[in-house]
Parts: sequence; C-alpha cells; structure tokens
Amino acid sequence: MELTDGVLKTIGRTPLVRLGRMFAHAPYQVYAKLEMMNPGGSAKDRPALRMIEQAVERGDIGPGTTVVESSSGNLAVSLAQICRYLGLGFVCVLDARTTPVHLQLLRSLGARIEWIGKPDPETGEYLPARIRRVRQLLKEIPDSYWPNQYANPDNYMAHYLTTLPEIVQELGRIDYLFCGVSTCGTVRGCAERIRNEGMTTKVVAVDAAGSVIFGAGEGGRAVRRLPGLGAAVVPPLNKPELVDRVVHVTDADCVAGCRELLASEAILAGASSGGVLTAIRRMHDDIEPDAVCVAILVDRGDRYWDTVYNDDWATSVPGYNGKPTSGGESRP
Repeated sequence: MELTDGVLKTIGRTPLVRLGRMFAHAPYQVYAKLEMMNPGGSAKDRPALRMIEQAVERGDIGPGTTVVESSSGNLAVSLAQICRYLGLGFVCVLDARTTPVHLQLLRSLGARIEWIGKPDPETGEYLPARIRRVRQLLKEIPDSYWPNQYANPDNYMAHYLTTLPEIVQELGRIDYLFCGVSTCGTVRGCAERIRNEGMTTKVVAVDAAGSVIFGAGEGGRAVRRLPGLGAAVVPPLNKPELVDRVVHVTDADCVAGCRELLASEAILAGASSGGVLTAIRRMHDDIEPDAVCVAILVDRGDRYWDTVYNDDWATSVPGYNGKPTSGGESRP
C-alpha cells in the first residue's frame, strides 16, 4: 500500500495566516493555522494518515482489511478518503450531530455508514452508543480494524511530528497556542512538543460548555448541538497537566466567532474555529502586548451550511445575538 503518494502526499504543510483585520485593534498578533486546507478538509487528515500508516507497518491492516471507526464527521471523511485511495473498506459510525454535508462526502467516498439515532440512555450522549456499535461491528466483520482515535497515541503523535513543528518553522516564537479539544489529539501532540522543546508557550484548551473533558464548566452540563468540541467521556489521550488554561465556549460562541471571521477575513471555517477565536476574545485582557498567538482552525465551513451559516438555525441557538456571547468560562 502506497501511503506517501497521490492525494496522501498533500496532507500537512497547511497555511498560517495573520488575522490582521479580525484582531486589528489588539496589541498582540493572532495567526490562524488553516487546517481546512488539508485534502480531506480538516486537521483530522494528519492523525488519520498516521494511524493507518502505523497500523499497516505493524501488520494490523492488510489488503483485505475493513477499517471501522466512530466519528462526529471529520475523522470519518479523512479515513474514508485514505481508505478509498488504498482500496480498503471503511465503515463509519455516526450520530445525529453529523452534518448533512459530512454524510454526502462520506457516501461519495464509498464509506458504509452506521447511524446511531438515539443517545446512550445512561449518559444522554451519543459517544458511548457509537463505541458500543464499533465493538459489535468488529465482531461481525472479518479482518476488521479499529484505529480508535480516542486512545491511539498515533493520533497525538501526528501533531507532535507535524503540526507544531510547521508553526514553529514559520513563526519561531509562539506565546499562546489556542486549540479546540475533543479527542485531545491535537492539544496533546502540540503541548508535548512544546514542553519537550523547552518552549514557554502557554497552551489554551478550548472546550465546549457541557463537555466533561476539563469539567463541565460554568453552568454544568449543557446540550451540545455542534460537533468538533467537547466529549461525553474524558478521552484517554487527555493530559490536563500539559494545559495552562481552559476556556469553555457555547454553541452561540462558535456561531458568532465563525461569522465574524468570515465577515472580517473572508475565511469560511468550521464550528469549532469560531469557539477558538471567541476564546482569544475572552482572554483579551490577559494577553501581553506584542504576544504572538496561534489559533488552530480545524475544518472547513462549507460543512456547516445547514447550521452555523444558516440564519434560521443560528437564530434558534440559545444566546446567539450576532456577536460572541458573554457566557462560558475562562479559568486558569
């Protein structure tokens, strides 16, 4: 299997652009790592490729293997594209938070979709139900393999080896790194590289209000309608000691941040990107003058036409009023 040719060769080396308009009056600089420029449209291309690559090297994946994974959308698209290129079968377990565009992309890439229509009755969340279905499928499908993005160290090592080094190569100095969290692969990989290199960068994890990764935050548990941020269970990859600060954001924050980014910078980014940028706004008074801040913008906005960029849907989001809300939490 050729993992270093064709479309797979284009994964990584994404652009880093200064957000000079959105943060025109800030005394610090903000740069955005545009992970939506990966061929699969998101940062998930990096861990998807490394997880498959390492599994092939170990002999866990062969020519007749079917890959099975649980995802809220982006990792599924990345794996579907990689498996399509390699001629492997792919089954993705999705739930009601997956966007219609993600579903269309997956069908176009030949993925088999397993749909979870009801959340786990004990937790009220979809993730435990998705994981149960993955385990069932592994028993039913011969020669199947689960990358397990939630616990696989190759997830965070992809960012350790590529994402953070790319940023450092361009900027040299990074004072703040703002990173959305879900499986915690991106924040873990980047933060470990920062600590191992002896950098003084402050790592800010941006979590969803209602997520349990760093505690539910102000207001306790909350319904999350958008994918990309937060989790119903603490991911095994999470290492909270690597994070300097946590900011909790709402769905309304994500919508407002995305729309402000589009209006000011003409960048169409996915839901979690709006939350990450809102977190920078919330920490405005704590960021030193002349500091260099980097925000990792995970995916493309055209996957959120029916939600973030749909006026009717956006106005139905509690707290959304056309600008970042004052809700949520920032804590050390």
